[in-house]
Amino acid sequence: MKTTSFKIIVLTCLTAMFTAFTPATVNEPEWNPQVTVEPCYMVNSAFQVGEEIVYKLYYNWNFVWLSAGEVTFRVGEQDGQFHLSAEGRTYSSYEWFFKVRDYYETFVDKFSLLPTVSIRDVNEGKYTLYEKVVFDQDKNMATSDRGKTKETTQRKEYNVDECMHDMLSVIYYARNIEYNEFEAGQAFPVKIFMDKKVYPLQVKYKGKESDKKIKGQGKFNTIKFSPEVIAGEVFDEDTQMDVWVSDDENRIPLLIESPVSVGSVKAVLKSHSGLRYDLDAKVN
Repeated sequence: MKTTSFKIIVLTCLTAMFTAFTPATVNEPEWNPQVTVEPCYMVNSAFQVGEEIVYKLYYNWNFVWLSAGEVTFRVGEQDGQFHLSAEGRTYSSYEWFFKVRDYYETFVDKFSLLPTVSIRDVNEGKYTLYEKVVFDQDKNMATSDRGKTKETTQRKEYNVDECMHDMLSVIYYARNIEYNEFEAGQAFPVKIFMDKKVYPLQVKYKGKESDKKIKGQGKFNTIKFSPEVIAGEVFDEDTQMDVWVSDDENRIPLLIESPVSVGSVKAVLKSHSGLRYDLDAKVN
């Protein structure tokens, strides 16, 4: 396997949990009449401080599923805000090819679930990026300190839309949406700020699926989504990513699957602790 191909594999796997709720393509799909969801505040009833969820990430190469790494999501509390974090890493057995250590953290307001501060510390092979974004949600401004390292950042201000999310806050926001009133084929819009741009987000609701088998975890009653993805080096145009979340009050992602330009990837629930509720979606 070429190093370049392996880099694509690892980066795709380690960002699978983020791209499930990240920027959509610009074109409006014809199949998804939008559902009105309040964009500026969200009452949290799905997660709590102390929650930790780990996902194992796989890549399908020549019909063989290879485990490439893990992503761990945590919920904490600091200065009266939720402190959300996600850490992605390759397994040591792959690091002679390509080593990844990515860390994301976001502070969000407890009453709106909108971000106030977002930090990315990316280490992917020889590529590094550090970015700290401070959101002023009242003034619709985002101040970014961005550079190859924390010591070499440069500051720039951006005008953003109201009620702006980042990659982590939008995941926890989406977990609190009430889906029982949705019909299959409908979508909800959210906007996020990432890589110096504002992106519109469309996530299509595909309905409920019972007895969905999750590797190593058993079967679950699930809610299924299909987020749009950005076409480019990793995703082909018209790629469809599917996400299954638990059909209970936790609404935690259980499985993400997507084809990529050189195979397919999936992120599978490995372990969880500190959930707010029992995982009632599990059927066996």
